[in-house]
Amino acid sequence: MSHIPVLLHEVIENLDPREGEVFVDGTLGDGGHAKEIGLKLGKTGRLIGIDQDAEALARAKENLADLPCQTSFVLGNFRKIKELFKEAEAIEANGILFDIGFSSDQIEGSGRGFSFLRDEPLDMRMGDSAKFSAREMVNDWQENNLADVIYAYGEETFSRQIAEGIVNARKNGLIETTSQLVEVIRQAVPVWYTKKRLHFATRTFQALRIAVNDELGALKEGLIGAWDILAPGGRLGVISFHSLEARIIKEFFREKKVSGEGKMVKGNAVKATRAEVLANPRSRSAQLRIIKKTTGTPVVPDSR
Repeated sequence: MSHIPVLLHEVIENLDPREGEVFVDGTLGDGGHAKEIGLKLGKTGRLIGIDQDAEALARAKENLADLPCQTSFVLGNFRKIKELFKEAEAIEANGILFDIGFSSDQIEGSGRGFSFLRDEPLDMRMGDSAKFSAREMVNDWQENNLADVIYAYGEETFSRQIAEGIVNARKNGLIETTSQLVEVIRQAVPVWYTKKRLHFATRTFQALRIAVNDELGALKEGLIGAWDILAPGGRLGVISFHSLEARIIKEFFREKKVSGEGKMVKGNAVKATRAEVLANPRSRSAQLRIIKKTTGTPVVPDSR
């Protein structure tokens, strides 16, 4: 199943890439957004693609091989965008895009346990920077710590019951696969909860994935770094998929607006049209926010 880039028309319209500009896709994935951006940049423009997943980066290189613009592909987490940007020997960016979502390939074909619908080893690490795996979390962490993470990052009502269920279950042996964890969650929550439209394991899996990859910390660092390398007049766009990400983005953009450093391109988050949601249900929760830098100069790391 190929990954369909969400809000593609809205990204191009609002980031407005033009001939000769330098654009960064900080979460390259398979290159769906980057392809359309690169076509707009033309022969004199440059596209820099960043991704922490080596397999995704390899696919993107192949998918973007025919772009007219100059391309650079850098392996790394977008939280280090300033260093990675310098590694690509670039000075400033006219546009930056972060898509804080997971591609279909990452969810369905990684073999790393991101999906509760597949029986895979519990891992959930996106790259080499992760300090621990989901398997280590569920088997080693204390009950109260697990409960706090599941509640904070998954906004799960039954976080305490699920954490207790995990701790009790691992007394009989390690929890090593997604199917084992799903069954533990099933037994920990009320029966009516397992019959809701949203799968009962969704929030717990989300929480573990966010914790393993420090996704919220990466987003905060990535926003700061992106702003530093953005040229005056440049635009930063971020696509988020849940409220935790959205709060961080809204607060960062608000601070830049209040300080006079930035101006919102759209007053509210841009959401998918009904037609897109019908064609790509994953886009239902997607929100695009765009801000334009009005002052300041880009900051790149010291070369020493």
